[in-house]
Amino acid sequence: MYLLDTNHCSRIIQGDTVLVRRLQELGKVPVATNVIVCGELTFMAQNSQQRAANIIRVQVFLRGIDIYPIDRETADIYGQFKAEIITQFGPRERSRRRTTKIEELGMSENDLWIASTALRHEITLVSADSDFQRMREVRAFSLESWLSPDTPTPPTP
Repeated sequence: MYLLDTNHCSRIIQGDTVLVRRLQELGKVPVATNVIVCGELTFMAQNSQQRAANIIRVQVFLRGIDIYPIDRETADIYGQFKAEIITQFGPRERSRRRTTKIEELGMSENDLWIASTALRHEITLVSADSDFQRMREVRAFSLESWLSPDTPTPPTP
């Protein structure tokens, strides 16, 4: 089972042949994303040059995969994981840790929710974002990228 991050979903929606082929090779292996990625994809479509067409493309893509919600267990993992990350990478003084923003440590809140979803369901996260590598220094989870480091980013439609 795979949980796709926004960068992989958006490239699949744009028709990236490497990723589309990878999905075809998986056959019946389940592929999913979560509601955070759905929101990011919708935002990207809403702000694109071809808004109406891209909204439809996103909706069609999302109908074809499972979407994990943020449930209570995911929220608990998120809170614990965020505290562990701030303890490891944040200020040493406990009083300063309470006000530390995760973005100050080079990670995004959305990516922390996505990683928490992967941890909750014990599935492999598929992303090219480097902040997940840093998160794995705190808590181990399965992570893959289906992109090679030299894969160019396709233009946004």
